[in-house]
This record gives sequence, C-alpha cells and structure tokens, in this order.
Amino acid sequence: MDINCPPLATKPEALTLRYGADAIPAAGPWNEHIALLLSHRSVRGFRPDALPEGTLETMVAAAQSAATSSNMQTWSVVAVDDPAVRAEFARIAGGQKHIEQCPLFLLWLADLSRNERVAAAQGAELEALPYLETFVVAAIDAALAAQNAVVAAESLGLSTVYIGAMRNDPARVAELLKLPAGVVGVFGLCVGYAASGVTNEVKPRLPQEAILHRGTYGAVDEPAMVASYDAKLDGFSSRYEASATTWSGRVINRMGRIKAMAGRDRLSEILKGLGFPLR
Repeated sequence: MDINCPPLATKPEALTLRYGADAIPAAGPWNEHIALLLSHRSVRGFRPDALPEGTLETMVAAAQSAATSSNMQTWSVVAVDDPAVRAEFARIAGGQKHIEQCPLFLLWLADLSRNERVAAAQGAELEALPYLETFVVAAIDAALAAQNAVVAAESLGLSTVYIGAMRNDPARVAELLKLPAGVVGVFGLCVGYAASGVTNEVKPRLPQEAILHRGTYGAVDEPAMVASYDAKLDGFSSRYEASATTWSGRVINRMGRIKAMAGRDRLSEILKGLGFPLR
C-alpha cells in the first residue's frame, strides 16, 4: 500500500460498513487488497493539488492489465485537460462541478476504430464489427480497464467518482474529443485528492443473499431484504446526501420515468450515428 493511504478498516469494520451489522456475510479469507476494495466510496469534491508525476501512466498500466475479450483491447482513454472542454462536460452531466475541479479527468471509450484501421491496413474486412455483440465487448472492456485504474488510484490514496452522465450527449462528447467513427465515450472518471470536509463514507449495499444465487435464480424473502436495505440507505442518505431516499424509491425515480434518462433513451440511435450499426 502507498504510504499516503489512510489505515484500512479491519475485516469486521469493513464488512459492517458495507453491509450493516445485521447482514455481515460468512467469514472468509482476508487481506489488504480485499480491505481496499471494500473501502471504495465515490467522492464528489476534490482539491486542485497536482498528482504525483507518472500517476496517469501507472493507472493506465493497471487498466491495460485488466482482462480484455480475446485480447482485442477494444477500448481507449482520453485525459482531458482543457478547462473549456471540462466545463462543457460538466454542463452535459447536469452541472457536476467536480469534473472541473479534479486534477485528472478521464473519458473512457469503447473503441472499435483501432481494430478497423489494423484490418484496413492489411486489406481485410471485419465482418463482426457492425454487430451489437462487438459493441458490448468494447463497452465491457472499457469498464474492466477503468475499474482496474480506480483500484490503482485508491491504492495510492486518491479518490474517484465515475461520471455515467457523459452518455447524456455522446455525440457532443465525440465532437469535443474529435472521436473517429466507431468510438464512443461510455463514462468519465474524476481522480484526485478529496477536498477537506467532503463526505465520502462507504455506502451500504444490498445483502449478499439478495444478489448471490446458488444453483438457480431466486432470492429468499426478497421483500424483507429490500425493506431492511431501504431503511439503511434512508439513514445513509439522510446523513450524507442532499435528500433522504430509500433504495426502492431511488430505483423507481430513476427507472420509472423516461425523463430521468436525461437523453439516454436515444442512445441506440446516437450510437448508430457514431458508427455502431448494432445489428
């Protein structure tokens, strides 16, 4: 672990923070790496302090060490420094000012263009390129790479938050970054040192019994588990977020109205315009 990292929670502390004292899963193996993973929390306020020299390159090395389907490496990343571009990204994301604050902002891309250029240089055609499966692979590759980068950053004492709202207007993002056809920004990532006073507690998750199925699908007493989790998240949001909300209420608010998609209901149409036929 980097010497700048705060002490990691013990196993009981980490599991209690993540699940609550009444839903700690069965005891199992433990080490500092697992403790670091369980300590993850999103941070939405950053100091302007520059990152240590080579931090970006270290994060990208970690990202490139993630699994990638058939070693196709169908992702890229753009480090965005231009204040004007960042300001526009913040606007696209509904006014998320931490995009402008953080010392490092990364835009993670599903990128099929590089593979297409490689094939074209050898006079070959990639028949699988236009299909939905190929785009899904590229988006998964980008997500796996980014999560490796996040873990690397957090191991260095840095904080992060993903910005899925880049998909509110992927065509504008592509225009700002001069992306070629076959490339789309799937999400952004803020990286930096958490600002003083910024609340960044571990957010509780559903109990493992709600998401871990054995043999066949089916959670035991799901309504009771959701009710218990609703109470935990209501308490968490009352303490650390702008307004109190339950998890089930958040699901309904976010997925119950097309308006809440903030333009992402047109994503299939936009992707086709950016060079992803999605057959």
